[in-house]
Amino acid sequence: MNETKPLGGGDIRRLRADFPLLTDSGVPVIYLDNAATTQKPRAVIDALTRFYALQNAPVHRGIYRLGDQASALYEQARSRVSRFIGAGSSSEIVFTRGTTESINLVAQTFGRRRLGPGDEILVTEMEHHANIVPWQIVCREHGAILRWIPAGRACEVRADELARRLGPRTRLLAVVHVSNVTGTVNPIGSLIEIAHAKGVPVLVDGAQAAGHLPVDVTALGCDFYAFSGHKMLGPMGVGILYGRGDLLRDMPPWQGGGGAIAHVGRDSSTFREPPAKFEAGTPPVAEAIALAEAIEYIERAGRARLAAYEQSLIHQVERGLKDIPGVRIHGDPTERAAAVSFSLEGVHPHDVSQMLDEDGIAVRAGNLCAQPLMDALGVPGVVRIAPAFYNTPEEIDLTMQALDRVRGIFR
Repeated sequence: MNETKPLGGGDIRRLRADFPLLTDSGVPVIYLDNAATTQKPRAVIDALTRFYALQNAPVHRGIYRLGDQASALYEQARSRVSRFIGAGSSSEIVFTRGTTESINLVAQTFGRRRLGPGDEILVTEMEHHANIVPWQIVCREHGAILRWIPAGRACEVRADELARRLGPRTRLLAVVHVSNVTGTVNPIGSLIEIAHAKGVPVLVDGAQAAGHLPVDVTALGCDFYAFSGHKMLGPMGVGILYGRGDLLRDMPPWQGGGGAIAHVGRDSSTFREPPAKFEAGTPPVAEAIALAEAIEYIERAGRARLAAYEQSLIHQVERGLKDIPGVRIHGDPTERAAAVSFSLEGVHPHDVSQMLDEDGIAVRAGNLCAQPLMDALGVPGVVRIAPAFYNTPEEIDLTMQALDRVRGIFR
């Protein structure tokens, strides 16, 4: 596939053919819930199957050929992830179960060591619960304070709002890259610069960004970057925590057990260097290998081309929603990716979702695990349309027509 030429209709048809659920399930579906989880190409499914059928063995344990092969595949996956996000070393890549576990790991290690009474963690109103609750827990345990940056009517984090709230007791900024509700692309590089100028490290929740935007953690200069495999064509059950090498080496382990251990005595134990120190127990080996396959798929298709095409779908959704009377689009950010959320006047979001489902259209409705943002928007929930590169302009048109019918029924 030509990686410089914009994706055309023929390219999309060929890419769609790689996704069995879209072509072989026998159930017509317009799948627009990709911010929750993406569909999987056959190459990823085959990688999972191949591992369990032909390569299955424990990693970093067995002193035999099959075990060595599994270990090599697992570490190759780590290297692939490292290159994908521009990390300086594969030792800065920790495999977890997902974004939520990655953030909990930082809260329970970095946070536990750095927080004391009166210290502050900064978060924004745009955060998903996974980037709120772990900080609430660790703040409560250590007498620290969770402080909030408002999202404003546009739903984006402004540099001046961040600068105003950084103080001498701020110990970490935890901020979302792309909102799972409004699709806001925060000016993450500028926010990191502002925080670093005050000596404040930054954790970025990249769950909605890694699969849609080029991400280079070294260029961004972030201290931690967390994301999930299943939101970017990979399997469920595997996530990534990127951590700056010196920070990971300084952080204590958060779980004890095989794989993380260097030596166990009767009264104490010593731990291996990162990333092994944070991967106690049996890691998600098949899932990590399949995630590497997903990354290869994205890179083969052309990361920038996929992003540009998805952007055209996002703009189409915005235009279509603006043409439907009674629709309120949430947020008006400078840049939007991955998702658009809206309310339909007089209709509960769940009713909208259920009626669209009758037309074979899958969208998400509810508070989207972002209740502080729902409070800021003044709504109990929203409807979210989250396209991916395998969606087509025709599917967006059909969705808008179905929405207009829903509006007509409740008018």
